[in-house]
Amino acid sequence: MSKQQLSLEPVGGCCVPIMDAALDSAAAVEGASVFKALSDPIRLRLMSIIASAPGEVCVCDVTPLFNVSGPTISHHLKVLREAGLVDCERRGTWVYYWVLPERLTWMSTLLSVPAPAAG
Repeated sequence: MSKQQLSLEPVGGCCVPIMDAALDSAAAVEGASVFKALSDPIRLRLMSIIASAPGEVCVCDVTPLFNVSGPTISHHLKVLREAGLVDCERRGTWVYYWVLPERLTWMSTLLSVPAPAAG
């Protein structure tokens, strides 16, 4: 796209202001990694299950909900953890997961778009 197309100068009698500072490069890179982690259907479902739980979720409780092996579930949970969406703690044989609420707030803020002005 050329600079002329991004200009705020009227083109053909029309001008649409663009907020260039809506999302800086660093936030875009970080956001892309988070949404990449959520782009897999199993990970998105895992995130939904963990986020909707009233407390921590044991991996032993979520594994039976999927038609994949335990190691596959562990891999997907690791991806969510590396993206900063969940955290976990090992207790004996089992690992318990919970959502990081500050990360959900960050995602919500990232996606919030001001409503267009009326008229």
